[in-house]
Amino acid sequence: MTYHRKERTGPAIVTRGLTRHFTSRKQTVEAVQGLDLEIGQGELVAFLGPNGAGKSTTLRMLTTLIPPTSGSASVAGFDVVTAQRDVRRAIGFVGQGNGAGHRQLGRDELVSQGRAYGLSRREARRRAAELVDDLDLGAVADRKVSSLSGGQRRRLDIAMGLVHLPRVLFLDEPSTGLDPQNRANLQELLRRLHAESGSTVVLTTHYLEEADALAGRVIVVDHGRVIADDSAARLKSGLGDLIRLGFDDAAAVARAAARLERIPDSRVEISDDAVDLRVKDGSTMVGELLVDLTADGVPPARVEVTRPTLDDVFLDLTGRSLRETQQASSPDSQQTTPIESEVAA
Repeated sequence: MTYHRKERTGPAIVTRGLTRHFTSRKQTVEAVQGLDLEIGQGELVAFLGPNGAGKSTTLRMLTTLIPPTSGSASVAGFDVVTAQRDVRRAIGFVGQGNGAGHRQLGRDELVSQGRAYGLSRREARRRAAELVDDLDLGAVADRKVSSLSGGQRRRLDIAMGLVHLPRVLFLDEPSTGLDPQNRANLQELLRRLHAESGSTVVLTTHYLEEADALAGRVIVVDHGRVIADDSAARLKSGLGDLIRLGFDDAAAVARAAARLERIPDSRVEISDDAVDLRVKDGSTMVGELLVDLTADGVPPARVEVTRPTLDDVFLDLTGRSLRETQQASSPDSQQTTPIESEVAA
């Protein structure tokens, strides 16, 4: 895919004190609370949080679907309240549902999308042909959307989001409903498109391995606030490795735990027959630990060393597993009601 894009200066997304309240059952729900963000041009950012954390509400404000209660936000240099038309022309948005009409032909939907963004008929057809080729839709582009597989529909959705060469692309749960192979294919596609387009990409996902593989930056929100913002590698390194040491009796567990608690910047948890030690670079110090415990008369019977995952980081930050939260209902998950039924404080 060939892109002709003028160089832009300044951040792609800026929020200052961004806040959104909803009224639900005569109670005020603080979905987003004073959110401060700055995302640079060309970044690929994973925006994570449990249900009810405020991430979906934030995305809806940034894409002009709902207004903020207070605070400010700009996308591609345009204010999301006072310059909505400019924001919408500058962004692409791929939601969780299928964006194309089920009775329409895929190629026709791409052309119509291009025309809606002001492309001439000739240019819209050219862009549609280019995207059909780049997203491997050639065999199905002239079929009705309703006949496409889940993976083919998601690729068509992404093509529709890219048809006007957006400066900022928002992807809301792009892999939802796809099997593992199609998820892997989609990840590779997104990685390539981001590298070639230079667009800023913000995605939400509950597949943490997807965020780990794709994003150069991970932002975690909970209760409407940012609680972590860094690369996946640094977030995992900060949590540390998990060393699980198994013992044959409770006395040995207690004695080993007392010794391990002396290690600086570590966390120790005990169970009936094991001690869990969370410490940075644990994989490199496990040998020394075993020698030390053996010399103290409590050699472990079992040893297991596990490198941290992004799911471990998420659990440590929020006290919840991200995938488990997808099953629970929450205020944020209920904020998909029509805008006119929402009351802004």
